[in-house]
Amino acid sequence: MIIETTKQNLSQIRNPEFSQYAQIYARVYDHFIDQIKQTGMALDENLEKETAAKLEKIKQMQGVFRNSDKSIVNTWISSACEACQKGVGTVTMYVSLMCHRNCYFCFNPNQEDYEHFTHNKRDLVSELTQHLKHGPKLTHLALTGGEPLLHKKEMLDFFRLAKEKSPKTHTRLYTSGDFLDREILQDLKDAGLSEIRFSIKMEDPERLKQEVYERIALSKEFIPDVMVEMPVLPGSFAEMKEVLLELDRIGISGINLLEFCFPFNNADEFIKRGYKVKNPPFKVLYDYWYAGGLPISRSELECLDLMAFALEEKLQLGVHYCSLENKQTGQIYQQNYGQKVSSLMFFSPRDYFFKSAKVFGEDISKVKKVFKKKNVTQYQFNADYNYLEFHVSQIKLLKDLDIEVGISSNVMEVREDGKYLRELKIDRTYPKDFDLSKDI
Repeated sequence: MIIETTKQNLSQIRNPEFSQYAQIYARVYDHFIDQIKQTGMALDENLEKETAAKLEKIKQMQGVFRNSDKSIVNTWISSACEACQKGVGTVTMYVSLMCHRNCYFCFNPNQEDYEHFTHNKRDLVSELTQHLKHGPKLTHLALTGGEPLLHKKEMLDFFRLAKEKSPKTHTRLYTSGDFLDREILQDLKDAGLSEIRFSIKMEDPERLKQEVYERIALSKEFIPDVMVEMPVLPGSFAEMKEVLLELDRIGISGINLLEFCFPFNNADEFIKRGYKVKNPPFKVLYDYWYAGGLPISRSELECLDLMAFALEEKLQLGVHYCSLENKQTGQIYQQNYGQKVSSLMFFSPRDYFFKSAKVFGEDISKVKKVFKKKNVTQYQFNADYNYLEFHVSQIKLLKDLDIEVGISSNVMEVREDGKYLRELKIDRTYPKDFDLSKDI
């Protein structure tokens, strides 16, 4: 069992050196929370117990749990979503970030060179050509935006090139569907498009929603996999049930239910709707590539209720809950997998962080005594913080000791002057309660 270190349970750490070390990360977390509050957004109460109860209910209903419970499926999931877990062989591109919509929760302003690409286009054909020549093998390729259908020629040239040069690559398109018609769908079919993903805006008038449903239904005639992908807004459960029923009636492949996020802008729009940030926002605090922002509290709870509804109703529609944490694992996998690190590090198959064990202060001599008896020589002493670091597999040797063991989470970063393994978090376990196969 792993006990996550929080400001609230720091006082439970008996070892003074361990407690002092853990306070470093508590201060980092406090600073991060202060930055959130400066936007005007508030944190909600901690809802982890309620979330755990809903997860257990879905497990009892035979929901399929993936990626260490970060992703849940009822019947079907896109192969692109499966590939996203590790992010290997999958690339998403855009022509521009131009968009005719003005969604208050859009995270594109967080994208690099946002202002430039709201007025300019990328040379996608050239970029894709270079990637196909020199990049890793592509299994999945996506086009997003902005709105790709604002650039019909570039969109079609992109997918035609993919079909010609990499015909086995699964291709997908993200769109609002507003500019879609039969002619474009035929062109996309001819260009070999594998999958199309629509977004449905819950705050749109009913007339606009019905038009999107019609285009979704039309797409079934042309594209092998038709999907909807949308964030679940807190308070929209009743409406979202109707969305699931309608999509099930239409007979498309599936829907991705996304955890709703605050993108660090338009705070007033979130505040006036009563939204608060999930508490805690992240299990491991880090600068993640995914630009979506911070998870909004209670979105996950409604996603889980919708998953339970889909299972109860035995919908044929594939329903996939994609948490924000699920979107972030691909980055950590890519940064850490295959890296040369100290033999003290363990690559976790659960969250893809490098893990190590640490004991502090007066516990060091106790551990070294056990290690001497067991002929364990692979460990390292840190004089600056007075801890002994060793491989997590050795914790089992300490089961007769009543000590606290720190579990360190680390990520490899590439900087201008080389690669560095950066510690992000220290949690706590006890040797008698630790199970390597289940805990990390």
